[in-house]
Amino acid sequence: MHIMEGFLPIEHAVGWTLAAAPFVIGGLRAVRRRIDERPEQRMLLGVAAAFTFVLSALKLPSLTGSCSHPTGIGLGAILFGPLIMAPIGGVVLLFQALLLAHGGLTTLGANLFSMAVVGPFAAAAVFRLARRLKVSLAVGVFLAASLADLMTYITTSLQLAWAFPDPVGGFAASFVKFAGVFALTQIPLAISEGLLTVVIFNALARFNPQELQQMKVTEPSELRA
Repeated sequence: MHIMEGFLPIEHAVGWTLAAAPFVIGGLRAVRRRIDERPEQRMLLGVAAAFTFVLSALKLPSLTGSCSHPTGIGLGAILFGPLIMAPIGGVVLLFQALLLAHGGLTTLGANLFSMAVVGPFAAAAVFRLARRLKVSLAVGVFLAASLADLMTYITTSLQLAWAFPDPVGGFAASFVKFAGVFALTQIPLAISEGLLTVVIFNALARFNPQELQQMKVTEPSELRA
């Protein structure tokens, strides 16, 4: 749901940048602390970043000034927590804006807030709730990744509705229109992303079981099953 370059009014672009900045700063500190404490997790962090970059670069035409795509943000949020994904998402979005003309620099803050702030926090919250409810690991991962994708698209719809309210129905009517158009492509994408994230997570659990246990993402009994 990258909003294209120059599409948002300047005051909205600046506002979303300021809103996202504290999460990026806090995330950078969290990344530094994690690497200092667990340097062996650098490769796993790189896998999460690469997964986010590849999936979020697969765009489909949607609304004028935007697009639909998976986010890939749920995997990293499950493994490392939501805050760390803010700077990772920021780097991913910056490279996509500069190299792929996907998104933009003026809309970087808005795109970052929806995909790399709201998405990861939604994924982490859903995954933790699934753990407490004793839901199976695969179902918890699927729900976390899928709902993170959907929350990103809902946030983008809110951002566009706020910037471009309907002349008659205002913000609410505009949100319904934006969200409705996004839903045609985003709901199937969210389901597909959830399934793919489960596949990748299972592969990581198979080859790095002890590391995931140390990160308190899984329990030994789950991986034996």
